[in-house]
Amino acid sequence: MNESLPQRMYLLGYDTDKNRLDPASAVVRGTLLRAAAVAELTIGGLLADRDGKACRTAAAGLTPGDPFLAKVLEDSPEEKPRRWFALIDRDWHKAENVVRDQLADSGTIRVDKHRAMGIFPVRDITPAEPERARALRERIRNVVLSGEDPATIPIEDAVLAMLSYEGDVHTVFTSKEYRANRSTIKALAAHLDTALPGLRKAVQYSVAARRSALSG
Repeated sequence: MNESLPQRMYLLGYDTDKNRLDPASAVVRGTLLRAAAVAELTIGGLLADRDGKACRTAAAGLTPGDPFLAKVLEDSPEEKPRRWFALIDRDWHKAENVVRDQLADSGTIRVDKHRAMGIFPVRDITPAEPERARALRERIRNVVLSGEDPATIPIEDAVLAMLSYEGDVHTVFTSKEYRANRSTIKALAAHLDTALPGLRKAVQYSVAARRSALSG
């Protein structure tokens, strides 16, 4: 797929059987999209871990062409590295609208607006090519369900699987699948903690903050 990691993360949350976005992970969707952007910037060599903080690298002068990625990179000033949690959590509430609009502008999804009961604004999301969304979901599911060594999996796919797990995205994995594949998930976590230090823990903290705010 040509979509960015945040855009792919958004598509993973779409339930092609029920024609809706996953409600279970709705409250953390912004966190997952920000985390996917941070991961893409890190994989691309624009961010790196320095003493537990996200630091711009020399390559960061090459501004990403994707506006959302560029904005996330701007949120980590060169002169003041941020904690990974702060970078992921910053403006999380704006992320979903930005990524959704990108996908709509590219024609990847269609957004139909209407009002429920004539009062509440609602957006119906429909992928232009549902089979591509299904293929993406199955590929990310196989990261865990195939039992393969995480080191042999493309790092982008490993990141999306990890975010789906940490965000409890039910369109990707069920609770039963989590329980049945604990050893694979543990190996995946260890691999990503080495490849992208600081990212997973920051995601966990941000997800916890969103869910705590909802329950509180």
